[in-house]
Amino acid sequence: MSTSPDHLRLSIACPPPDEGVVQVRPIVNGRDLLDEMVPVGVGGSGYVGVQPRYLLGHDGPLQAASAPHEVRLALSGCGVEECCGALYVTVARSGEHVVWAGWRDPARQDLVLPELRFTAGPYEAEVLRAGKDRGGEWRGGVVAELLEAGLRRREDWLRRWDCELEGVWASRTDPARIHVVLWHPRDRADPDLPWLQFGMTLPISAETPSAQAERFEAQLIAGDPRATAEVWGGSYDAERLGYPWPPADPL
Repeated sequence: MSTSPDHLRLSIACPPPDEGVVQVRPIVNGRDLLDEMVPVGVGGSGYVGVQPRYLLGHDGPLQAASAPHEVRLALSGCGVEECCGALYVTVARSGEHVVWAGWRDPARQDLVLPELRFTAGPYEAEVLRAGKDRGGEWRGGVVAELLEAGLRRREDWLRRWDCELEGVWASRTDPARIHVVLWHPRDRADPDLPWLQFGMTLPISAETPSAQAERFEAQLIAGDPRATAEVWGGSYDAERLGYPWPPADPL
């Protein structure tokens, strides 16, 4: 470990829509962590940073507290962690420093990276600064972010219908719509039990993002989402749950 504190900058990479996703690239001591400091992922694939909405902001996972918590910084290859990998780090506040340690990748056991130690004040300021960088946003992306945050607060609704929110997807290559994706049942701890992935597509309009998100949220929580959603995926025996099979193509 270096005797002087490490320096963090969070760069928001925003390539053209058909050339990649908006992602957070941690720059540590002037070097791109995901490109220059981490070994190449499984199968030679590089790591792709997590989208800004999942990392940044006042309540984002990069915020440090005395209790350590794990943060996913990147995915690799096909995006399935167990297959192609993902980069995780444990973040904790230690006195006047924020420490990144306990690195892991579910797809590889040989990952070894050094502990990083940042001065807490500049670190927190950088996380907040990057959270205000909205250069890569588009209307559908903002609606998706607001809607996902609202639905995650609706645990009672999700529990009532035995569903778990996977996420609200948005793509710059398809800015006119977003996709809400749910898992059913909620508890999928037993791999021998069938499960389903439900999805629904919502159109994006010229209405303000906050108004659209509020309208979509009210529409969704008014009833059973499984009644209006399509089956987009599931286990090989998912039809045992009583829904049509094979799944629909969300695209």
